[in-house]
Amino acid sequence: MKITLRIWRQSGPEDRGAMRTYELDGVTPEMSFLEMLDTLNEELIGNGEEPVAFDHDCREGICGACGMVINGEPHGPDRTTTCQLHMRHFDDGATVDVEPWRAAAFPVVKDLVVDRSAFDRVIGSGGYITAPTGSAPEAHATPVAKAAADTAFENAECIGCGACVAACPNGSAMLFTAAKVTHLNTLPQGAPERESRVLDMVETMDAEGFGGCTNTGMCTSVCPKGIPLASISTMNREYLRALRKG
Repeated sequence: MKITLRIWRQSGPEDRGAMRTYELDGVTPEMSFLEMLDTLNEELIGNGEEPVAFDHDCREGICGACGMVINGEPHGPDRTTTCQLHMRHFDDGATVDVEPWRAAAFPVVKDLVVDRSAFDRVIGSGGYITAPTGSAPEAHATPVAKAAADTAFENAECIGCGACVAACPNGSAMLFTAAKVTHLNTLPQGAPERESRVLDMVETMDAEGFGGCTNTGMCTSVCPKGIPLASISTMNREYLRALRKG
């Protein structure tokens, strides 16, 4: 396969950046998208050029580090992480645009790498539970209803990749924050911080510069882990409940 790549190149946060075009031959359908970028970087380094910077870590769809916008879609045409996207989804001779996440709260560091530490600060403000010291408690010491366990597990699947923010026309982090709040607030272990958690996490989310939610649903349509839109409604209810109790 021969692919034409138009990739966003930006040397640093203060640089204006621009799309650069590269021709890459010898691409195989079995290659992952990141392996294809590795091949491009080998050519660039061999020619004495600066390789394309992009985030990656596990390359197994677990860590969420590999976020980028491919042909206008976060993570590309398949509903998965970029590292699990394969070149068989593209035709021979195709032109592929590759850009970083576009959101005020995710400033570009270099090329396709963005600073997603805003997510860390949102989690740090309330994404924890009270844990007593000492030995591990008995596994069945705290009963959890099946429905609550299912909801908690569903939301715990969020990997914090940022695709929801990149897809949202407002750059909102509501789906991410809702997943973290719903995961812990649903469980009895999360009850001691139930009110403070949602208030602190929403306050931090707003302070980080994420946009407001207008329920377009784009966030959940691109989420590689399928976090449901209903989680946002759950967080809104938790927020109103916390305000009333406060």
